[in-house]
Amino acid sequence: MRSSTTARTARRRTLRVAVAALTAVAGLTLTACSGSDATGTKAAGQSDTGSAAPGSSGAGSSAGAQGSDGQADSGAKADTKADAKAGAAGKQSGKQSGGGQAAGAGKAGSGVERCHTSGLKAAFAMGGDAAPDPNAGGSTTTSVVLTNKGSRACVIGGFPGVDLKSVNGGERWSLVRSSAKHGSITLGPGDSTDFTINVALTKEDKGFYQPAYADITPPNETKAITIEWPWGTLVDQRSATHPATFVNPIG
Repeated sequence: MRSSTTARTARRRTLRVAVAALTAVAGLTLTACSGSDATGTKAAGQSDTGSAAPGSSGAGSSAGAQGSDGQADSGAKADTKADAKAGAAGKQSGKQSGGGQAAGAGKAGSGVERCHTSGLKAAFAMGGDAAPDPNAGGSTTTSVVLTNKGSRACVIGGFPGVDLKSVNGGERWSLVRSSAKHGSITLGPGDSTDFTINVALTKEDKGFYQPAYADITPPNETKAITIEWPWGTLVDQRSATHPATFVNPIG
């Protein structure tokens, strides 16, 4: 009986040990499976989190881009409206200031150009008192009238150039200028001014000069207006130091 009882007890212990061993093995297997699952979940989590970071960053960038686009658009619209208002105000201000300056300039007389040869006509004054006295002893005067034939006002002043020419133009006499002071004058359309020429007329048949034309060059111009010489002969003093025939300033 004791031997059989002992054998049973040994078998039970063996079974218990085997069961315990199996239980331990099963526990280890479950633990290993559980660990791999947890590790896989964590890796997936890390992977999702890792991919989510660029994704969220991308989403953030995209949102930021949209937001920045939206802000840029709204800012651009605001800037455009502000610029439009500022531009309109600037243009209006420019028009007002420009008009004021133009009006002021017109009133002040600034910006009026000098009289050009193309805008003037010249003629000898032919009235009774304007004609030189052929019987005057020594020197007398004749007047040349300059008229603004243009449609705008112009300023003229100083000494004109006067060149006397013979019939064939071969003999020229450039008249000297006097020492008289001069100013300037504004000629409106159709207005006239004049200057005088001191002339030494002669009736002698020797030592004379007979002009046929006079070239009148306005001050600061290079082109001349040619008019006929209506008077008689002059004392030929083309080589004289102080000739009796000379030009006076305008006005």
